[in-house]
Amino acid sequence: MNNWNQEILEGGLPLIWQDRPGPSIVAARLWIRGGSSGDRPGQRGAHQLLAGSMARGCGSLDANALADLVEGYGAGLRSEASEDSLVLSLKCAASDAQTLVGLLLSMVLEPLIEQGQVAIERDLNLQALQRQQEDPFQLAHDQIRSQLFGSGPYGHDPLGIEPELALLGREQLLTMLPSLGEEGALLVLTGSVPSELPQQLNRQLKDRPWHTQMPKASVEKSSFEKEKKGLAGLEQDTEQLVLMLGVATVPLGHPDALALRILQAHLGMGMSSRLFVVMREEHGLAYDVGVHMPARRGSTPFLWHLSTSLERASEACGCLLDEWQRMLNEPLGAAEFKLAKAKYRGQDAMGRQTCGQIADRQALVLGHGLPASFIEENLQRTETLTPEALLDAAQRHLAKPCLSLCGPGEAISQASACWDGRSW
Repeated sequence: MNNWNQEILEGGLPLIWQDRPGPSIVAARLWIRGGSSGDRPGQRGAHQLLAGSMARGCGSLDANALADLVEGYGAGLRSEASEDSLVLSLKCAASDAQTLVGLLLSMVLEPLIEQGQVAIERDLNLQALQRQQEDPFQLAHDQIRSQLFGSGPYGHDPLGIEPELALLGREQLLTMLPSLGEEGALLVLTGSVPSELPQQLNRQLKDRPWHTQMPKASVEKSSFEKEKKGLAGLEQDTEQLVLMLGVATVPLGHPDALALRILQAHLGMGMSSRLFVVMREEHGLAYDVGVHMPARRGSTPFLWHLSTSLERASEACGCLLDEWQRMLNEPLGAAEFKLAKAKYRGQDAMGRQTCGQIADRQALVLGHGLPASFIEENLQRTETLTPEALLDAAQRHLAKPCLSLCGPGEAISQASACWDGRSW
């Protein structure tokens, strides 16, 4: 596994670790398949609430005692849910790893889930959702998420939906605990990993078993069919218009995903990217512009985002749509393609400089049920791709985008008129 070690702990939990030279630290990631895509109807926000509550006491340690223990060693502990996973993260000195890494298992197997602490965590999440309502960029993103995924598994922010989150409490979280790890989990360690640590974790799991296994390759399913209408607008009294243009594409492990990610690098990475040069440098139409394509087990959104002045709403929308059409009609030139591949490789290298980044990357790949060599294989595949392969992938997956607008009504009307003049 490319200088990685692996052992299956008691109950089936895979332990994957890598010894790395450098500062004497250990980064740990306990990756559990699930996340907000597994929120039950009427309980959207439950997995993020559970993740936060798990960090508020476990075993014999209440919230204050757990915080004092971790902070007393100068360590960092975090627990959060994404769309596809619940991840418990720890970074500590190697000399403290035998004391602290086992806390990750205790947080899953012996969480206190005290009503008062759940209420505090719920209120913090509700406040975060309320702050998002003041951000036009977030509102535009929430809107296009709904356009692309509706009420399906990816149709809401991991924080949840305010009315549903407000009703969640200790009882709902307790019902979720027995199923943690049913779809798979793994523990990844990088850094100066003490040789005795695997045996110590094994003893802990022998005393309190956790029956799980390595996550298998599968795709998150959604029964939601996208509406025919691809345009949505939300009026806000702001000084800018936010535009988001995008489509739901393919999972991380799909054969076409690499081509789309190289397109992402060409279009939105750095000041030399196509959108930055055209929208901002040549036409002065954008305060901010970029491309977003997260890693997902199911349909991955491929999103362009742009903020522009109100008086140039129509012009900016038209230029953005022209660039999308160009992406569907014209292959990259030789120099553009070479630069895009270099950016993709550079982004990969920049994303695995620290122990924490390496642990995150390995947990993500294995958690999606992909082979440990997935990243290296993708880097090798970049040399076999062609500009025509990128164009083919774009035409297969990006042909029918949705547009989300957020800003004053007049600017929305101007941009909407521009959109209505197109046929996709």
